[in-house]
Amino acid sequence: MAESKIGVCSKIIAQRGLTIAFAESATAGWLCSEFALTEESGKVLKGGIACYDASLKIRLLGVPQELIDKYTPESMEVTREMAYRLKTIIDSDIQVTVTGLTTPGGSETPDKPVGTMFVFALISGREASFRKVFSGSCEEVIHQTIEATAELLISALSKT
Repeated sequence: MAESKIGVCSKIIAQRGLTIAFAESATAGWLCSEFALTEESGKVLKGGIACYDASLKIRLLGVPQELIDKYTPESMEVTREMAYRLKTIIDSDIQVTVTGLTTPGGSETPDKPVGTMFVFALISGREASFRKVFSGSCEEVIHQTIEATAELLISALSKT
């Protein structure tokens, strides 16, 4: 059986002697959990914060209410701010943050439908991110987001 993209990503992070931390909204800690299942988890994973509700982005991470009001809790602007705030809470080399719309009832619009996911990574201070629209059930959107995040990290780490 082929190794998962998260497994490959975790190996690369370990080979470089780096650590990783997460602040997740839409994926609610699933991404961090996937890294916990890798052989290198003890070397690379620092931890994560599940901040599904916008109030936790404000209270735990210190994201300004004004930023959320202006851009919505599910936006690249908020996802980026979460990464910079996470860096001050969990000492790590890589900070990965996720927001998005896995189900109806958030800030979806015709331009930002359900399935829209935002991922932002700070890799030793360098920025990497994506905004993608996935389709399928909530679980399928989360799985696709995890795969795409692993691809983003592998690509960004190969440039270091």
